Amino acid sequence: MANTLLLNSVDHKDLKVITERSPQYGDDIWYALTFPSEYRSVQAHYPIFYQKDPTTGEFYAVALFGFKDKENLFIDQGKWTVSYIPLTVQRQPFLIGKRTGVEDGVEVEQRVLHIDMDNPRVNTEKGEALFLEYGGNTEFLDNAADMLEAIHHGLEESKAFTATLLAHDLLEPFTLEVTLDSGATHQMIGFYTINEDVLQALDSDIVAQLHQSGFLQAIYMMVASQNNIRELLNRKNALSPELQS
Repeated sequence: MANTLLLNSVDHKDLKVITERSPQYGDDIWYALTFPSEYRSVQAHYPIFYQKDPTTGEFYAVALFGFKDKENLFIDQGKWTVSYIPLTVQRQPFLIGKRTGVEDGVEVEQRVLHIDMDNPRVNTEKGEALFLEYGGNTEFLDNAADMLEAIHHGLEESKAFTATLLAHDLLEPFTLEVTLDSGATHQMIGFYTINEDVLQALDSDIVAQLHQSGFLQAIYMMVASQNNIRELLNRKNALSPELQS
């Protein structure tokens, strides 16, 4: 379990966050959560699929980085090798917390910035400082707060988007089977993608509603992202044969 604390400039004035990209800092992930307002940036590099939580039955969208657990084909020598990193990856080691506050005499729930002290990026020796020498947030910390706010709103938006996909039967199961140059094979199951036949057969009024809500563009971003499977395969084939299994 994460050791999360509410950030403050007194107790955490010396904290720093390492921004290098490496498995030792938790970047050995083969997919990450994403959401519709991010799809335009994500689809430029990664396939976007849905998964279904086996416990809750909830559907959620992910950007795919590899073909198996602990495989991220976009990490090389401390760098992420494409220009866009999904926000749910970038935000590490920060999280959104909630607390009750008072605004204009009314008790309200406020979102506040937390940090996972057990995250390997967190230290006091190197990396990006969180607070200025004489108090106040650094630009790095302000950017992290903005990022978390974008994630919060994006995931809220994603609920409505996903409900719309399900209401119109636009998700279908998808199994990916690939054979590498080395002869190794990988089969990925449990993913869902857009049912393009159903999409093409939608009533014009429904298409208009999807367009008006901004969901139609997100749907086509998902469809376009499937072309990145080939790029994933190329990255996998570029590995030495012993790493392709």
